[in-house]
Amino acid sequence: MRAPVKLYLASSNPGKLAEFRDLAGAAVPIELELMPGFESLPQFEENAPTFAENAAGKALHYSRLREGLIFADDSGLVVPALGGAPGVRSARYAGPEATNSQRIEKLLGEMRGKAGSERAAHFVCVIALAKRGRAIAVVTDGVEGEILNAPSGSGGFGYDPIFYFPVLKKTFAEISTEGKNQFSHRGKAFRRLLATLSSML
Repeated sequence: MRAPVKLYLASSNPGKLAEFRDLAGAAVPIELELMPGFESLPQFEENAPTFAENAAGKALHYSRLREGLIFADDSGLVVPALGGAPGVRSARYAGPEATNSQRIEKLLGEMRGKAGSERAAHFVCVIALAKRGRAIAVVTDGVEGEILNAPSGSGGFGYDPIFYFPVLKKTFAEISTEGKNQFSHRGKAFRRLLATLSSML
């Protein structure tokens, strides 16, 4: 039996690690861990204008500081009618210390008066894998939906309560974790990374 491949997540967030472990399933023999001593390392500033540049930049940066396969992601909500906002600033849309509720409130305020196709939106996720300062893979995927007029559902996080997913006729906050993992931008992108990794082994 082939030994599991170990990937290190460029993060100190155990919640994010748990999510990626859920997404991994059993498709590829793989072990996921947080980067050791992540918080003591020089931090990467995610200030690039695209998800891909942020994800790749982060993976490359930390792969120069630690051995092994390092992966990093950048994701967010894109609303074309708002010129692509919140976009790469999704987590900082209402300020660096804002809560999920405050970010949602700001977005709903910006969407006031918009209807029909103007409320179209999509989540994007880019994941980059690097080793010793060399990019091994950069993958991306997304999911289409629309912005509701008010939050609905108590699950998920971020913008999930206002992101309506027409395929299931529910918001991402009303879908089970298993259902969200199947359809989410992060789930689809991570499975794409695992498929790419599997083809290289």
